[in-house]
Amino acid sequence: MDDVVYQCDGLTEGDIAFLQKIERALGILADISRSDALMYAQLSGVHAAVIAQARSHSIAPVHAGSLLGHLVTSAEQPLVWRTLEHGRFSQGDFRLFANDPPIMQKIYPIHQGGGKVIGALSIETNLLEHERHRRRSRVFQRALGLLQQMILRGELEGAQHLSPFGEHDGIMVIDEQKRIQYMSGIATNLYRKIGYVESLVGKHVASLKTADDNLASIAVEKGRCIEQEVHQGSRIWIKKAIPLATWEGRPANWQRFLSWPTRNSHPPYQVMLTIHDETEARYRERELEVKSAMIQEVHHRVKNNLQTIAGLLRMSARRTSSEETRQALQEAINRIMSVAVIHEFLSHQESRVINIREVSQRIINQMQQGVLDPEKQIRLDLRGPNVYLPARQATACAMVINELLQNAVEHGYQRKPGGTVSVQLIDEGDGVTITIQDDGVGLPAGFDRQQAESLGLQIVQTLVEHDLRGQFELKGGDGVRAVVSFPKVVGGEIWNEPE
Repeated sequence: MDDVVYQCDGLTEGDIAFLQKIERALGILADISRSDALMYAQLSGVHAAVIAQARSHSIAPVHAGSLLGHLVTSAEQPLVWRTLEHGRFSQGDFRLFANDPPIMQKIYPIHQGGGKVIGALSIETNLLEHERHRRRSRVFQRALGLLQQMILRGELEGAQHLSPFGEHDGIMVIDEQKRIQYMSGIATNLYRKIGYVESLVGKHVASLKTADDNLASIAVEKGRCIEQEVHQGSRIWIKKAIPLATWEGRPANWQRFLSWPTRNSHPPYQVMLTIHDETEARYRERELEVKSAMIQEVHHRVKNNLQTIAGLLRMSARRTSSEETRQALQEAINRIMSVAVIHEFLSHQESRVINIREVSQRIINQMQQGVLDPEKQIRLDLRGPNVYLPARQATACAMVINELLQNAVEHGYQRKPGGTVSVQLIDEGDGVTITIQDDGVGLPAGFDRQQAESLGLQIVQTLVEHDLRGQFELKGGDGVRAVVSFPKVVGGEIWNEPE
């Protein structure tokens, strides 16, 4: 509920608590009535404010955005003001703008205590849905009316815990004698899928081999809305039971009716049952879980294979007598392990989005263990926030960071006893910048990156331009500063990619 309610004229703490109780049930009311539900309270003698709003999940909402806190005058919403001032039901239509289609309104007063009007509930829908509702079963219309009145009296308990009622969900209404009085077309089709081909209207709910009787009885016994997952043969249904009081108000000794009496007595409740078919969604979810497990296993095996290859190369490096060959093999091992890091992350998490900061730290750890000359005091430092990238970009980044770190360590401190190489990550929202700075000897005189024969720099250039579609800069001075910047990929597309 919007905080503007605390500024409204004449509302006590008890009034606000009552309005909040009504607000908790607006979601299911909006869904079943296929309308938007807005609650108004009088802010002053000039303005009324929207203090609560629920938009329908079963139809496109009338209002595209939030109206919470929105102020209206009597000229803008005359029906709302009429209800607030006189405490009477109003209905009609209005247009947000002159050329817009009409919005149909039904506005109910909200009373508290001795008839005091503390607010107004506006049920708003489009003209087409308004006409459809007029043609719906009188049984359903009466049940919806009972639901609205229970909500206005603050009697509907547990509604805030119900999942949304969707466009493809079915509705049943069970009367006081536990007979089915109404079934929507969607509900009829759902029951046909489990073998009930004949009409169920008029049948006793206990005659169905379903959980409907038990669910309805629990809702009446507890006096609150109930939601359960039910397995009907091969189908998975989410059912909601909403108890509807059949009289105005509830007597003090209402508990004596909870056994839901026999046909010749006068029981207090009907029940509205809603059915959501969750079967296909669950099957898709299970298929995704299986595929995810298979993909994780593939990444695990790829990581193991890469580590095996790296192990074979280490054996070769130990047996060679050529320092140049040993160095080339070590560089190859580092490249393989930088890719293995990505597959290791993917094998332990379902998400295909990878934190490049964690990858960078892993590469730094590997380099400290296998590349750094123990006789030199070279420190590797990582700075910056977590940066999340899809696997393909993360793989390219891992190789780029590995190559640039390796290049800095190998060439920056040949004539120096040590220093610091830092990796700086910057998340720019729609792009990423990675800076690797060393305080080594710097670039040689006359250095031209385009003419350089360094395999590592050629790999970086290729990865940045073709895989990351970014830019790569190498700057000299006090040490060497390598800057890689590239746009993020979202949903397969690059943010801010030039046309």
